[in-house]
Amino acid sequence: MGLLKKNPFGQYLFLKRIIINIVGIVSYRRYNGFNKLKIEGSEILKELPDRNVLFISNHQTYFADVAAMYHVFYATLNGRDNTLKRWTYLLKPKLNLYYIAALETMKAGLLPKIFAYVGSISIERTWRAAGKNVNRQVKMSDITNIKMALDDGWVITFPQGTTKPFNPVRRGTAHLIKTYNPIVVPIVIDGFRRSFDKKGLLIKKRGILQSMVIKKPLDIDYENEDVNDIVKKIEYAIEQHPSFLKVISIEEYAKQEKELNKKREFWNSDTKDETPS
Repeated sequence: MGLLKKNPFGQYLFLKRIIINIVGIVSYRRYNGFNKLKIEGSEILKELPDRNVLFISNHQTYFADVAAMYHVFYATLNGRDNTLKRWTYLLKPKLNLYYIAALETMKAGLLPKIFAYVGSISIERTWRAAGKNVNRQVKMSDITNIKMALDDGWVITFPQGTTKPFNPVRRGTAHLIKTYNPIVVPIVIDGFRRSFDKKGLLIKKRGILQSMVIKKPLDIDYENEDVNDIVKKIEYAIEQHPSFLKVISIEEYAKQEKELNKKREFWNSDTKDETPS
């Protein structure tokens, strides 16, 4: 690889490798140190082609989720299935790995700008900007950039477009799938919201068991399934469909509270009888 070789976005690969090495080493103990990351299904990654693969995942923090996926992908492609043992896998990263992120997030400070060089496809959100709801047209340059990234390698996206759980999947992801026919690999993560702040930069709590489950590629009929069908498949695949919510009705809650109050009365009467006068 030539020292001045660039990717399709004009980024120098040697510089990207250096940033990955530094950020990877700094973040390593967040997933295999004071916190642990339980990984399932990473062997699936070794069966995928080198290009035109789209990873879809639920979202819990701005940066920690993506960083964990980078670690898992690099480790697996260097022979470590479902484990992050020995950080030396960072010395041989997959450089054609990208992730879709909001443009305003990636411009908010020096660190996000550095992270952007690692592989961000920064897009302008059509539904939200500066904390307010908006309604604007999709920028064709954003779509072109996503296509360029898929043509070059693997792309990670968070189809809900927010870290809030069980928010609806954005239809734009389904349109991308129908248009470009990528292999779609679902990922389900957990524990990151408890471990880190919303941005995923500050450690909120140590000793948290995080998890990442990589599932088999979705079976999609690109010609005959419509956008709504694909949206529903995505919701189920990343376990964000409303049916995954376990809601207790008011009646059920009242019943449980009544039974609990009975137990309290029993405990109180026993305690009262045993209390010395």
